Amino acid sequence: MNGSPIKRLTPAFFNRDPRRVARALLGKLLIRKIGRRRLVGRIVETEAYLGLGDAAAHATAGKTARNAVLWGPPGRAYVYFIYGNHYCLNVSCLPDGVPGCVLFRALEPVEGIEEMADARGVSLKKDSDLKKVSSGPGRMCEALGITRERDNGKDFVSSKSDLQLVDDGYSVRKVVVTKRLGITKSAEEPLRFLISDNLFVSR
Repeated sequence: MNGSPIKRLTPAFFNRDPRRVARALLGKLLIRKIGRRRLVGRIVETEAYLGLGDAAAHATAGKTARNAVLWGPPGRAYVYFIYGNHYCLNVSCLPDGVPGCVLFRALEPVEGIEEMADARGVSLKKDSDLKKVSSGPGRMCEALGITRERDNGKDFVSSKSDLQLVDDGYSVRKVVVTKRLGITKSAEEPLRFLISDNLFVSR
């Protein structure tokens, strides 16, 4: 963190097109509070999902008990389990009642790095091992202890939440936009955003 005042993101930040939110989230901090301890990562890669008109979005089939968080209000955690082995973390976007979200794909570890590495079962003996801590949606969820049971529906903008998204004034120099990864429907859409030349992007 760079010493600037830390500001918690507001509902208005998320109450807009997921494409704008996905780009704006780059460089922000994702914080997991555990008592007085904190696990902190800088967001370096995101993907936008556009709701009912997006064939790859969970919302495209309509509102269900599983995906209800996507319908708002904005700024809530949507967590799902995938491939039978890891969780993915998203944040709801757009006005209450309109589905849309951003998937967090990768973090650069900032604080609580050893604890995050332990949660991942990763040794930090080599510099190259650090990337294994949170470069990928499943890895970062494991590093922060994020599960659907524990975190689905949590309010990222509440001061009482143990999951928060904040701005510490970090400036992103260049953003790269690519197609989304790991999907087959609407796969060519340019909806993946990452910080250029950052070592912690998933690929």
